[in-house]
Formats: sequence, structure tokens, C-alpha cells
Amino acid sequence: MVELTERPFPPGRYPLVVVGSGPGALQLTYSLRRLGVEHAVLTRDDAPGGMFRRWPIFQRMLSWTKPYANYKPGTREYQRYDWNSLLGEEETTRSIMPRVMDGTSYFPSRPEMERGLVEFATSAALRIRYGCRWESTGAEGGELVLSTSDGEYRTPAAVFAVGVAEPWRPQTLDVEGVQQYGELRPAETYADRRIFIVGKQNSGFEIATGLLPWARQIVLASPSRTKLSVETRTLVGVRARYVQPYEDWALAGGVVILDASIEKVERRGDGYVVHTKSPADGSALDFEVDDVIAATGFVTPLQDLPRLGVETFGQSGLPAQTPFWESSSLPGVYFAGTIMQGAHGLRKHGIPSNSGAVQGYRYNARVLARHIAETRFGVAVDRPVLKPEELVTFLLAEASRGPELWHQRSYLARVVTFDPDRGIVDEGIQPLAHFLDSPGPDAVALALEANGKDDPYPAVYVRARGATSENLLPPNPLLDYEGPEYQRQLASVLSKIGAVAASVQ
Repeated sequence: MVELTERPFPPGRYPLVVVGSGPGALQLTYSLRRLGVEHAVLTRDDAPGGMFRRWPIFQRMLSWTKPYANYKPGTREYQRYDWNSLLGEEETTRSIMPRVMDGTSYFPSRPEMERGLVEFATSAALRIRYGCRWESTGAEGGELVLSTSDGEYRTPAAVFAVGVAEPWRPQTLDVEGVQQYGELRPAETYADRRIFIVGKQNSGFEIATGLLPWARQIVLASPSRTKLSVETRTLVGVRARYVQPYEDWALAGGVVILDASIEKVERRGDGYVVHTKSPADGSALDFEVDDVIAATGFVTPLQDLPRLGVETFGQSGLPAQTPFWESSSLPGVYFAGTIMQGAHGLRKHGIPSNSGAVQGYRYNARVLARHIAETRFGVAVDRPVLKPEELVTFLLAEASRGPELWHQRSYLARVVTFDPDRGIVDEGIQPLAHFLDSPGPDAVALALEANGKDDPYPAVYVRARGATSENLLPPNPLLDYEGPEYQRQLASVLSKIGAVAASVQ
């Protein structure tokens, strides 16, 4: 528990307001403060952590933190192997998670994740108004008016980092006694019972994994075929942490995995009958079970923002966003944390970003902080100048070791522009979609790409004389793109830009 020795940010007018206390909000407020951006942070919670103060329900994360890797904790390169720590600049705020984990697993427990977030907030001395619940939103005089349990906050811009963490169920499952993710009984109370789980995403398989030692039979059902992350080679699909029920089904151990729609659920005595239908041939199967559990996804708690003009899409009610995570329909409203997955990016090969997870959105938050600082507060962010002979080496080092590119493939890119006055300018990390959709001077954007089949490979986008070309370098089984052949190929690609052609040959 964080000691509430003060309650900063009393109701009033602020140049920017951030709502939330999960990892996305913590990373954003840290980055904004580093850039000198004045802002207030409000949360209904009484301590940092957001959804990780409650979930995952079986108390073990999906994302790993490796205590031993090719690079030491605290270095930028180590972030590729630590998916859970937030990003600080001071020694006390870097690579916190390996310090708080007990070493029994490289997947942190939920309490360890919560403890790491509290330590980050405490070490960074983040100022947050806890116990301040956002209740409604209005607009007046060109400002947003946030009504809270403590009073009104007025601001020209606000960032909402409130998660995609409210369980949702379809009307078919609105039956007395049907349980929901987050509302389960103790695992031992399911001993020798037949359990029907509606949903075959990670939440459904998490529940199945947790109840596998107890249940007599587990059925997981939804219309779509189960995908596994080890098959897609991405985070799309059920993660390996929860794949045991899948093997149990494959080896006929008592788990049933069914591609079927749920037509009806009805009470019968002390249990239920679940009526299903195959989407392939329309055949029906009925299951008599003791428990029905809905693992049918989550929604975004935007409250009245849609009424104010924020457009949403999909079952989860994600807000439609620009590449810089601003509402595409209501300027001045931004999003952070898991909600950032609403900015789809390129989705090359059908693969989404990792913006729904800490290892992805922590980098988004830093990019968003810089974008807000520059565009709304006029902050001049340093843009280093590179020597021509450094360019190829610099870009290939980013491809091999840049954590932003590894965690956000085909989504975030290292951008370098060619300024006739300053020379070769490092523009930092930007959303790749923004680079491709926006005009500008001659430039190059380097990203990593995955196609779901091969090892990742560098993708180089060159903008020269107003036209942009895509250039893919080959994969490498050792994931090292700094060898002579890569140097030769990248130099050839960069030669399309006349300003640097001679210097990179």
C-alpha cells in the first residue's frame, strides 16, 4: 500500500489531465514529467497497479521477465527480455521486476507485478491523486470538464488510461448462476464437477488451466478455431502458459475443445444444459454440466465519452484512434495503456501490435508523451545529428537490439530524416503508420517485421523525393543484423536518397 501522505492535484484547471493508475498511466506520467509537461493524474484506486491489483485471477502473468539474459538488467538492450518493468532513466527505476521476483518462475506472480508497479511509482516519486473517481465528462468553452468524486477538473486535453478490463458476456449467458471471469469460487469448490467454459481465448484457457487439477470434465467452446501463439509465432492465440488443457484435449484426457456457437443455456436442477451448434455443418450437441463460466472478453469503461463524441468499434468498445493514440473523432482526448490497441497500425500479415500488453504500450506511452509535449506544449525535444558514416551501423544496431522495434513489430519504427541544413537527424521512435501516411523530407524508417512463419526481419522504408518504398532485408536465425552482408544491403537501400548516397556506399 502506498502511504497517502498528501493528495496532490485538487479540483481545478490543469493544462493536461491523466486518468488511471495502471502501468500505462504510470509510464505516461513519468515520461511527461521528464519532459517538463505540467499535468494532473487522477485515479479511483488507492494505490498504483490498475487491473494488476485484481487480475489475472490465477495469480501468474503471461509475460516473462528473464533474470539472466544476454544483457544486464538496467540496460536498454535488456528490455527485450524483460516484458514487465516500466521504463525509467534512474538506476532505481530501471529493471525493477527482476528485483522483486522470488526466482521460482520467470513469469511474475500478480502480487509481484503489483509490487513492481508500486516500487516504480514510489522510486520515481510520482504524484497521483488516489481515491478520486472519474464519474462523468462534459465539454464547455473549448475545454473538457471531468466530474469526479472530489470535484470538477477542467482541461484542454485529457488522457484516459482506464484499461480494457470490464468482463463482458452476451445475452445468451445472462442466466442465473452463470459465472464470469473474475467472479469464480475457490478452485477446490469445482472438484469432481463438469465445467463448461464459453470462450477459447487466453482468459478461457487460464480458467481451464487453473481448474484442470480439480474438474471431472472441462468443455471450452466458441465458434472460432483455437489458435496457439506457438503456431502463429506472435502473441495472437492462446499463450504457452495456458496450453496444458489443449494437450489434454489432444491426448483425450478429459478436456473437450469445441468449435461451436452457444445457442441456449438453461437451468436444469442444480446444473445447466448448454445447447451448441457447429458452424461447419449445423449439427447440435447438448451438454449437461454443473457450472457455466463466461470467458467472453472485456469492454473498455469509457463511461460517457461516446456520448461526447468518441467513436468506438468492436465488441470491446475500443475508441477509434489516430497513430498517436488521439481520438479520431474528438480532438484533445487521448488514450494510454491497453486501450492503445485501438490504434491498429499496419497489421501486416494480419498480425496486430502488442499494444494490449505492458511490453508494447510502455513504449507507446513514451512516444505519446513526447508527441503531447511537442504539439501541445511547444517542448523542444533533442534530435541528435548522426555522421554519414555512422548511419548504417546505427540503424542495424537498432534492428538487432532496439527493444521498441522488437516489442512493437511493424508498429513502431526508428526514424531518421535528412535535413539540408543540419544533416542526418535522429527523430527517435515514431508510429510507423504515421511515417507512411505523412508527407515530409527525405527520410528512412526502420522497423522489424514478422510474418507468422519466418524469423523476424528488418523492414526499411525509404521516403525520397516524395515517394516511399518498402525494402525487406532477409531474416537471420541468430537475430543478428549487423554483419557485412546486412551492411551492404542497407547501404544499397539508402543509396536511393541522393543526399547520403555517396557516404553510405
